[in-house]
Amino acid sequence: MGDVVPLRPKREPEPVEPLWREAVGEQLRAERLKRADRIVDVAGRAGMSPQYLSELERGIKEPSSELLAAVAGALDLTVAELTLRISSRLAGGAIRGPVCLAA
Repeated sequence: MGDVVPLRPKREPEPVEPLWREAVGEQLRAERLKRADRIVDVAGRAGMSPQYLSELERGIKEPSSELLAAVAGALDLTVAELTLRISSRLAGGAIRGPVCLAA
């Protein structure tokens, strides 16, 4: 028997983008570790339980805008700074797509 020739070439699976809550969680954990803070300390400053912050960091829970602001504040960040860092991380540090510059 000869070789089997596939009718369609094999395509590499496209990488799956992380969910927003997963990206938020990764960034929250990175920011907390960069500051060398314990989860219990950040959670206390944010007014939430350490268990809930742990679930946010693991991407299990989707934070409300109020909780996101509280955690960002507990990390000495604004929500804008946090979301910019998350977006940059998702883009791999590069801006993709159209960019509109205003004078």
